Amino acid sequence: MPKDTSVTLGAGAMVQQRWSPVDSVGLYVPGGKAVYPSSVIMNVVPAQVAGVKRLAVVTPGQKAFAGRPHPTVLATAALLGVTEVYAIGGPAAIAALAYGVDSIGLEPVVLVTGPGNNLVTAAKRALRGVIGIDSEAGATEIMVLADAGANPKFVAADLISQAEHDESAASILVTDSEELLESVAEELSQLLPHAHHRARIETALDGQQSALVLVDDLVQATLVANAYASEHLEIQVEDPKALAAEISNAGAIFLGPFAPVSLGDYMAGSNHVLPTSQQAKFGSGLGVHSFLRAVQVIDYSEPALAEIAEQIRLFADEEGLPSHGDAVQIRVATRRHAE
Repeated sequence: MPKDTSVTLGAGAMVQQRWSPVDSVGLYVPGGKAVYPSSVIMNVVPAQVAGVKRLAVVTPGQKAFAGRPHPTVLATAALLGVTEVYAIGGPAAIAALAYGVDSIGLEPVVLVTGPGNNLVTAAKRALRGVIGIDSEAGATEIMVLADAGANPKFVAADLISQAEHDESAASILVTDSEELLESVAEELSQLLPHAHHRARIETALDGQQSALVLVDDLVQATLVANAYASEHLEIQVEDPKALAAEISNAGAIFLGPFAPVSLGDYMAGSNHVLPTSQQAKFGSGLGVHSFLRAVQVIDYSEPALAEIAEQIRLFADEEGLPSHGDAVQIRVATRRHAE
């Protein structure tokens, strides 16, 4: 939680910045090709910490459960004390949260958060302005920066783990080692036949969004990483902390061979709702801050206002808005007359 800040500018002159939670939030929990109790946690917990009063979860209904949400998703919501859950998925869920659905008692919310496929992300983009959104967290992305010392089996396993999500998932290796690149390709061919979602993974890895990329050196690898701004960025090089210091654009950064994306998906303590599609160049992953607004409170006494009245008049006149200055001068004149 960010802390409120007060700055005293002079006798009787104070400006405060305080943090206030949004009144209501709609939390999207995916449910197309997998079940995501982890996304319930990633959405709900920071909203609760922020102090949001109303939480409404939307998640696709499941054919196997007569159109109701998956029991694991419902159980996780219950454990967290969330009682407002709707079996709605896809872009329609985002529209329902934005405008409300009277027939089922769903009132509109002011903010929508959570990951989804590219269609859900497009709906969030289209409705931004009607609702606030956290970020555009679409089909998953992983980029691995690796040097010759990286373990090719680790790298291959991580590329497969993200391709498992969706046929549109992006899995990218960037390395300055031709030998590692070839070894990773070999490991992929060895691991794929044993993958539970082999067809889905192969489609993702064969898609134009995935690649094994050879660069001249790690400096060039860093340039590629910052240009791509991956949702998940793994750094498996000799000195991962030093290389990470050169990264300015990434949703989350995973350092070294024992920090796979799977760790962040579930148990690292970080949040797995992260910006995709280069949104990391200006956006952040979901967190308590996503559910808060900074409100500025200005508190001035009569003498404090009088002290800067002439500066205000100068700005107002230069901007061609003299009534702005008059609103101050009237107060100053009233004070002088009283004296």
